[in-house]
Amino acid sequence: MDISTVVAFLAVDLLLVLTPGADWAYAISAGLRERALLPAVAGLTLGYLGYTVLAVAGLVVVVASSPALLTGLTVAGACYLMWLGWGVLSRPAGVGASGEEIEGSRGRILLKGAGISGLNPKALLLYFSLFPQFIDTGTGAGWPVAAQTGLLGVLHTTACAVVYLGVGVFAGAVLRTRPGAARVVTRVSGVLMVVIGGVLLVEQVA
Repeated sequence: MDISTVVAFLAVDLLLVLTPGADWAYAISAGLRERALLPAVAGLTLGYLGYTVLAVAGLVVVVASSPALLTGLTVAGACYLMWLGWGVLSRPAGVGASGEEIEGSRGRILLKGAGISGLNPKALLLYFSLFPQFIDTGTGAGWPVAAQTGLLGVLHTTACAVVYLGVGVFAGAVLRTRPGAARVVTRVSGVLMVVIGGVLLVEQVA
């Protein structure tokens, strides 16, 4: 795998990561709470690391080629997003929440992040459809396919971590001193989660 292939992958991957979605909504919501951003981003990246392990093991292809399994994953992910979105709307994160409250919920914040990225069917499709375009399967390939897949997975996970951390930090720095705007952005994040989950469900029904 040469450097030009890696650069081309990063260019395409960054465009996808920079597209707002459920991950962005969760990072913004976490950025408005003290000390919640790092566990939230860690959870999101943990989900993508899980996909990387599956991709290296070749299990992503098996899952993606099974319509029933893929449908089940999509429905589960959609329901989870809607449930989290409803939670944000009914109990919007308060700006300046106490450190003790956040400390006690860090594990849950991390697990929620891992659930959002880990149950995101679009992530599965990214690993299944995008990665193969940048993997050299020829006899002259310098790296084994598993190693190439692992590298692309780590690069994608790193890009997600950097972008989501930046999004959360920006949201916290800009909005934490503006309680009214912060509440609006938090509710918009919740609405995005519900809408994205609803669209995924409708796609399965249709």
